[in-house]
Amino acid sequence: MFKRSAYASPGVDPNRAAPVSIIFGVKNRVGILEDTLKLFRENGMDLKHIESRPNQDSDSAADFNFFITCEAGEAFEKVLATLKETSVDVVVLNDDPDTEDPMWFPRRIEELDHFATRVKNLGDELESDHPGATDPVYIKRRQYFADVAIKYKHIERIPRVEYTAPEKKTWKFIYEKLTALYPTHACDEFNIAFPLLEQNCGYSSDNIPQLEDISQFLQKCTGFRLRPVAGLLSSRDFLAGLAFRVFHSTQYIRHDAKPMYTPEPDICHELLGHVPLFANKEFAEFSQEIGLASLGASDEDVERLATCYWFSIEYGLCRQHDGIKAYGAGLLSSFGELQYCLGEKPEIKAFDPAVTGLQSYPVTKFQPIYFVADSFVSAKEQMREFAAKLKRPFQVRYNPYTQSVELLESNQQLKDLARSIQSDVNILSTALSRRTDGQ
Repeated sequence: MFKRSAYASPGVDPNRAAPVSIIFGVKNRVGILEDTLKLFRENGMDLKHIESRPNQDSDSAADFNFFITCEAGEAFEKVLATLKETSVDVVVLNDDPDTEDPMWFPRRIEELDHFATRVKNLGDELESDHPGATDPVYIKRRQYFADVAIKYKHIERIPRVEYTAPEKKTWKFIYEKLTALYPTHACDEFNIAFPLLEQNCGYSSDNIPQLEDISQFLQKCTGFRLRPVAGLLSSRDFLAGLAFRVFHSTQYIRHDAKPMYTPEPDICHELLGHVPLFANKEFAEFSQEIGLASLGASDEDVERLATCYWFSIEYGLCRQHDGIKAYGAGLLSSFGELQYCLGEKPEIKAFDPAVTGLQSYPVTKFQPIYFVADSFVSAKEQMREFAAKLKRPFQVRYNPYTQSVELLESNQQLKDLARSIQSDVNILSTALSRRTDGQ
């Protein structure tokens, strides 16, 4: 467990820089704590918090880990360079959401607002091969949707959108094509959820549903919610949203010149491919596991997690009582690939995060390889085991009551978690006793 200490350098302005946390490992020796404090004191850095604990990672050269929160002043880079020379497993966790540090991650759900402008394309400069690249009306429409997403804040209702006649026509064409395949090609969980969206969220061939209506419904089912996004996020930012059970959804629709093709996710892909399964408890938990594993992970591990996401939530297959079915959104929103993926041409492999995360894949054509999961429950457990082996010197937990991510590092946090678990165990024990007595 961590041993707490407190230290502050005199004469330091507490407002001079944003806070930053550092985790690093050291070899055990006499005076190690004093020498660590001396490094920060001699460089005039104010320590807000310091903890130490025995290192439990057998693969690490460190005997102890330090967790320090300080202010990233002028001397920070010098101190960091010294730590990298004298310590091991140095990880920087910047608490400033406006930083360019890729290791920063949101701790509270409202901090997802900081991702609004961090998209790769706002729609005003489409690639030359995009069907709408030379259509000024379409480009203006894309700019409108981008503006809605960028202005949106977590505490607000998602603005309702009035879709145009051409947009509704495109939606109707795709909706009717795909829904004809779902009964025979989609997994059971998807086919159970889809009628619920038709009954509660306005899903129909003649109506493009509103994100706010869907978000409210999903929150009642699994706690998942939608928020509008202007375009593609980085893998790190997108996966971080899943950790809070938030799915970033586009609101624009593909160009009507090619209704069966889109070079990027659009509302047809989001609402027809992704959304239905977020109403399923096991799938929601599986999705969140990938998101939680990404928080504070290295760039290499985030890439592996994003690849697991690609071959599961985007292009995943699963075993059912009547054979292999599709559950990935990229399949369930593509009329052609939904039929192709269950044919004889592609290669099918068992889903294994350690293997799946290293598989290369094309992004502009049908997948030559798909991974099949035995169930969402087994896939979730596989992701948990995989995440536990990632080189990350801390463990995170999502607190649904505060909608925040907690780093489980201090004694008090571990005690609080133990009490929460014990409370659930007591409830389970009482329920089982009453059920037994009733029989």
